[in-house]
Amino acid sequence: MTASNTAEDDSTPRFGGTPVHRLLRAAAAALAPAVTARLVEQLPAYGALPSEQLRGEVTKEVDRGIRAFIEVLRVGELPGEAELARISESSARRADEGVPLEAVVGAYHFGAEECAAQVLAAAEPGDLPDVLLVQRRLLGYLRLVSCAVAAGYVQERQAALGDEQVARQALMSRLLEGGDPQAAADRAGIRLPPCYLVLGITLGPHPDELRPGVNHSVAARRKLRRLRNELQRQTPGVPLSVLSGDGGLVLIPYETPAADFSRADRDRLSRLVEQLALMCGAELLVAAAAAAPDGVADAARLVGEVREVAEASGRGPGLYLLGDVLLEYQLSRPSPARDGLAALLDPLAGRPELLDTLRTFLAGGLDRRRAAARLQVHPNTVDYRLRKATEFTGLDVARGADQLTLRAALAAHDAVRRCEPAAG
Repeated sequence: MTASNTAEDDSTPRFGGTPVHRLLRAAAAALAPAVTARLVEQLPAYGALPSEQLRGEVTKEVDRGIRAFIEVLRVGELPGEAELARISESSARRADEGVPLEAVVGAYHFGAEECAAQVLAAAEPGDLPDVLLVQRRLLGYLRLVSCAVAAGYVQERQAALGDEQVARQALMSRLLEGGDPQAAADRAGIRLPPCYLVLGITLGPHPDELRPGVNHSVAARRKLRRLRNELQRQTPGVPLSVLSGDGGLVLIPYETPAADFSRADRDRLSRLVEQLALMCGAELLVAAAAAAPDGVADAARLVGEVREVAEASGRGPGLYLLGDVLLEYQLSRPSPARDGLAALLDPLAGRPELLDTLRTFLAGGLDRRRAAARLQVHPNTVDYRLRKATEFTGLDVARGADQLTLRAALAAHDAVRRCEPAAG
């Protein structure tokens, strides 16, 4: 008695008295080309593969899948580890070729449908229990195979994305170091654009990060993921970034040369910043500069300084270029005038709440109610603190000339504090 016969017992499904696996085996030679033709017709990803690959490797894999299912029907056992490992390896090759995961999984389902159609025609009315048994084995086979396909595919994509991410980070590091980034761009498979928009981002908290009982780390990661996804969606090329929950640096490829950056480009960038803030659900303060690839290092240093100045001068969320903070930026550079301006606020050294109120009042357009809301105090408290600041410094924020002096003094004060050595 052969092994084939020993496997055929009462548990072997039969249609019309013939074991189903025998019916399928008899049709197997014609089934593989038929399934391959259906893949080409209904799955564009397979239709785009070279004909040599379709006739060779793909048809061979389809045939192996059909014969594996024949064994499931014959012995009543699902594929073992060796067969599942082979399926995972095949799926990994499709991932490397760029075939979408849904197409790879779909190929096995199309094969299963063709197998079912081939043998169901032989079923008779009394074969219903065997039809249900074949269906259960088919579903079990597809469940196991789909998991193997997904595992192999995801593992390959993770490895590829890891390599890709390393190459992109190497390109960003090279851009930030200065010098010729072409070799790093070639390794990353990225075309260097005429210009990069260099963004220094301060990212405020999402409301969920402030809510008691919520995992703040998860909320921050979700916020960051939405920011990255929107950046990718809005950028025709490949954006490069180093970001954490409170901000970082982003390089956006841009086709307009840095020397031609215009008001229209600035408006376009401002709308992007607004959209990013909307999508990630947090306030964004963004300093920006346009630079050719070999000028990114200098631009990154500049936007870092512009961002510091914008934050220190109490500017609200939004986009800031150097031209928006020229006075504060210049006053933050070392000079005797800077030290003299900073000294005007020395009388407030022991009263940080007065400094904060001055800064917030000026940044809020001299609106006491807006300042009170941002400081979370009563408007009368704002008035009181402003009067006390005037008493200490002799500068009245209500006087036009003193407003300019106070803005300059705040910028100088913050610059001097940044230059002071840390205590201890």
